[in-house]
Amino acid sequence: MRHSTTPPDPSPSSPGTTIRDMRIDDCEAVATIRVRGWQHAYRGLLPQPYLDRMDIAEETGQRRRYFEERGETVNVVAERPDGTVTGWACVGPHRAEDHGLPGCELYAIYVLPEQIGSGTGRALLAELTDRATDAGHADMALWVLRDNGPARRFYERAGFRPDGGEDTFLAGGALVTEVRYVRPLTPPDVRPLTPPDVRPLTRRAAG
Repeated sequence: MRHSTTPPDPSPSSPGTTIRDMRIDDCEAVATIRVRGWQHAYRGLLPQPYLDRMDIAEETGQRRRYFEERGETVNVVAERPDGTVTGWACVGPHRAEDHGLPGCELYAIYVLPEQIGSGTGRALLAELTDRATDAGHADMALWVLRDNGPARRFYERAGFRPDGGEDTFLAGGALVTEVRYVRPLTPPDVRPLTPPDVRPLTRRAAG
């Protein structure tokens, strides 16, 4: 599955939250965010038994394998001052079925359900679009469930637009449709300065 999801995120971020590079010891927290994010965002969109079977321990092992084999993939997390990881996102080269497309692909962006509206999703997305731009990518693509209205509106507010790409996958025996969105990226030498109230979360590299 290639799609990403995030809740609508219109309000200011949690004070003191930091966006940083993911570390190997974040895998359990990221697995929790992903499982809880799916179970919240996809309720009513994917079969409930499929969502109920999602297991954090199993997902932790998978996240660890993906992280160790990440190659060019960039993973970042949102962390509160108390060390709680509340969001995760990753970006990298287009996956095999999209070979030949320019730019990069946003693989995933998730926040804990209780962080919806905190600004965490916006900050994670802003971090990765900046990194992708600085790496020289001309645009960023992503896949999102066709019927996930809140996520589609989130991406549209961030400048993504559907480009006509569409695909399906099986989830718990149900055929689900996803659509592709693309956003052009602005080179650093022509990018306007970001007003201080637009990016309220602070950023730092992993220690």
